[in-house]
Amino acid sequence: MGDVAIVGLISDTHGLMRPRALSALKGSDLIIHAGDVGKPEILEQLRAIAPIVAVRGNIDRGAWASLLPLTAVAEAGANRIYVLHDIGQLDLDPAAAGFHAVVSGHSHKPVHSERNGVTYLNPGSAGPRRFNLPITVARLDLRTLPWTVEFIDLLE
Repeated sequence: MGDVAIVGLISDTHGLMRPRALSALKGSDLIIHAGDVGKPEILEQLRAIAPIVAVRGNIDRGAWASLLPLTAVAEAGANRIYVLHDIGQLDLDPAAAGFHAVVSGHSHKPVHSERNGVTYLNPGSAGPRRFNLPITVARLDLRTLPWTVEFIDLLE
């Protein structure tokens, strides 16, 4: 990927693509879906906005889902982003492996933290509401250091 300034982050759609999620991701140069997609149409809708990197989540089943990797590497300019569904299954040291960020989903909780120079992001869940957890996507702006992360509440 050449000049990637804005990375849209989405996860845990569980087969539901909210129109607000699509509009929140417009303007992204790259979209990362961190798993639990739910159905292939979700990826087609995202691909209409920007190139996507997607991984398979624990609910993703069937022939279409078997084409999705369990982990992926997204290249955003000079930045390498490791993508997996469940952060609990991270089996490498991202800093030692040369990753600048790790994007995951699964918990349905929006997270932005930093450890050992690596940014950890979970955009939260964009799909059906679960418990009282927020319904969110995120935008990662790589044009400034430190990077800017904006969580967008889809229910506001």
